[in-house]
Amino acid sequence: MSNSAYMPSTELRRAFGAIRILFGIVWLINTYLQMNPAYTAHFLGSLSADWAAGQPSWLAAYGHWTAHWVAAIGAHRVAGITVALDAFLAASLISGLGLPFFAWVGVLYNLWLWSTVGGLGGPYTAGATDPGTAIVYALGFLTVLWTRSWEGLSLARARPQAIAITHMHAARILFGLLWAFDAFWKWQPYFLTHAVTYLQQAEPGEPAWIVAYIAFFITLIQLVGPMVFGLFAALAESLIALALIFGRGLRWIIPLGLAYSIGLWTTAEGWGGPYLPGATANKGDVLGTTNIYAIVFLFLAAWVYLGPNRSRVTRNERTMTATDASVPG
Repeated sequence: MSNSAYMPSTELRRAFGAIRILFGIVWLINTYLQMNPAYTAHFLGSLSADWAAGQPSWLAAYGHWTAHWVAAIGAHRVAGITVALDAFLAASLISGLGLPFFAWVGVLYNLWLWSTVGGLGGPYTAGATDPGTAIVYALGFLTVLWTRSWEGLSLARARPQAIAITHMHAARILFGLLWAFDAFWKWQPYFLTHAVTYLQQAEPGEPAWIVAYIAFFITLIQLVGPMVFGLFAALAESLIALALIFGRGLRWIIPLGLAYSIGLWTTAEGWGGPYLPGATANKGDVLGTTNIYAIVFLFLAAWVYLGPNRSRVTRNERTMTATDASVPG
């Protein structure tokens, strides 16, 4: 077999399939949240993210053009189409049926969402911290494609094929670039001096247990100092970005990145809530953002721990064992 491709083991295919199903469950929850009538009622207004204060003029023009066509078609119809599409994506991810077609649809659909209701993650002014929500969902769908995750734990009768190693490198590097973008904003003076406020902003509207959970971490941050926490976040994200981009230390950095992503989702994102009717971004109609970062980390973890590197280590261990056995005691 070519060094540019790798035939995954049954164990690796099942791991990819399980992560794909988890991604599908997130989409199923997103579909449920968007079935609220307020989502349809507020859909046209959500396009205003493109012309919010601080956005570039070209993006504002694109946003107004998009809003014009959505209004011409009927905002309620377009919103209904997005809900139906979400349901198809969820069903395809969970069952494995219709992939890779629906995975490509998911990539394009999320890039469109990112450029419209997501405002390309902007405006990138004081207080910005990341490139937005839908962009990492698009990367999640690319990872579903590149891992051929419908070949494991799936109703699809797909014949197992080799995974292109270049695709896995591309997924890792693209993910690293997202983290590098995040890290850039964490190094800005505003974040370093206001890091604790991101957790405080996540408390309103949340149930009491989440408020208490977030308050616990706020107390810890205040004990060590907000600036120290801000520097820790900037350093951690920079380290994660560099490791992903250059492919170094992944066995150590993936658990750190996974834990860090879950930590952000449960604190600064408030577990994706509060789930207000008709709200957008990671407050209302989707389960969150950094939980999807965690899912991408799971895909990479399966590849690193169960993929070609593991096979190479196993072969080396067998060679060493055979050599030892052949040496007279």
